[in-house]
Amino acid sequence: MHKFNCLLLLIGILFFSSFSYLEETTPVKDKFVIVLDAGHGGKDPGRPTKLGYTEKAIALKLVLKIGEALEKNPSIKVIYTRKTDVFIKLRERARIANKADADLFVSIHCNAHNTQAHGTETFVVGASNSQRNLDIAKEENEVIFLEDDYSENYEGFDPNSPESIIGLTLMQEEYVDQSIMLANLIETNFAKKAKRKSRGVKQASLWVMHNTYMPSVLIETGFITNKKEGAYLNSKKGQEEISNSIVASILEYKKNIDQGSEEDIIIQESVDNTTVYADVVFKVQIAASSRNLALKSYNFKGLKELSRVKQGKLYKYYSGNTSDYDEIKAIQKTVKTKGYPKCYIVAYKNGIKVNLSTVLKK
Repeated sequence: MHKFNCLLLLIGILFFSSFSYLEETTPVKDKFVIVLDAGHGGKDPGRPTKLGYTEKAIALKLVLKIGEALEKNPSIKVIYTRKTDVFIKLRERARIANKADADLFVSIHCNAHNTQAHGTETFVVGASNSQRNLDIAKEENEVIFLEDDYSENYEGFDPNSPESIIGLTLMQEEYVDQSIMLANLIETNFAKKAKRKSRGVKQASLWVMHNTYMPSVLIETGFITNKKEGAYLNSKKGQEEISNSIVASILEYKKNIDQGSEEDIIIQESVDNTTVYADVVFKVQIAASSRNLALKSYNFKGLKELSRVKQGKLYKYYSGNTSDYDEIKAIQKTVKTKGYPKCYIVAYKNGIKVNLSTVLKK
C-alpha cells in the first residue's frame, strides 16, 4: 500500500530526466496522448518484499507491455515517464504530463502489506477520511524525502501531515469524473478478464496530482508481498493478463470519450438559432470534488454565479444558470479561459439532471 506515491504521481506524475528514455513531450493534438508511468525506479525500489520481487521492475515490465499494445493504435501517442531503471523526481512527472498536454495519465504500481492481503485497487484523486487511505498517502508521498532538494520544491508540503494530505486544492480533482470512469473500467476488467480479486476504486490525496491537468489513475496491480500473487505478478502470464486488462480499459475509455466529443459536435450543429428553453436550466460543470468548498469566487479562479450539487460522495461545482443555450455557451468560453479547458455544459429540468442532447434536439 505504499503505492500512493504513485497515486501522487498518478495525477501529476510523469517523470523525466535528460535520459533518452523520455520521448518527445511536445503536444500532439491530432492524437490521444497517454502518459504511462512505471512506479518508483532507481534508488527508489518500492516497498520491500521478502519474496525477492521488486516493484520497480514489475511496474516497468507492465508499462512497456501496455505501451507496446497501445502504440499499435494509430490514433494514440504514448509517452513514458521511464523506460529504464532510473529515479525521477515527483515534480518532474507533472511537468512532463502537462508539457505533453496529455489526455490521460496512468501510473502502474504493485501493492504491499505485512499480511497476505491480495487483490487489485485503482486510485483516483480525492480527499479521504479513511485512515487506511491516509496511511497509504503518507507512505507514497514519502518518496519526496529521497530528493535532495525536496524542502525547496514542495511548497511546505509535509508527507506526514494529515492536513497537508487533505488540504490539496480543488484543481487536483477537476477531472475526477473521467478518472473514476477509467478506474471502474480497469477494476471491472481485472475481475472479468484477468479473474483477479478486485478491491475496488478508491480515492486518496497525493502531492503530485496537485499539478497535473488531466484524468489520472494509479493502479495497484496486486500485492507482491502475497506469496501467490507476487509470483503471478512476476510471471510472464500474469504480466500479460494484467497488461491486456489495462489496455482494454484504456481503449474502452477512449471510445467513450470520443463518442462524447462527437455527440457534442452534433449538438452544436443541430442548434442553428438562439433558443431559450423555459423549463430547462443550463450550467457549466467546472469541477467535481470530495470536498465541500465554499461557493466563493476565490475558490474557483474568479468565476461567479456558482452552485454545487452533491452526488454520492462527490460535490459537483457549476458556473452559470440560464435557460438560454447561447448564453451558457458564452459562459463556457469564459470558464475555459479561466483555466478549466475541459468544462462542459449540463442541463437540469425541475431540479433533475437530464441528457443535454435530448433537450437540444427537442
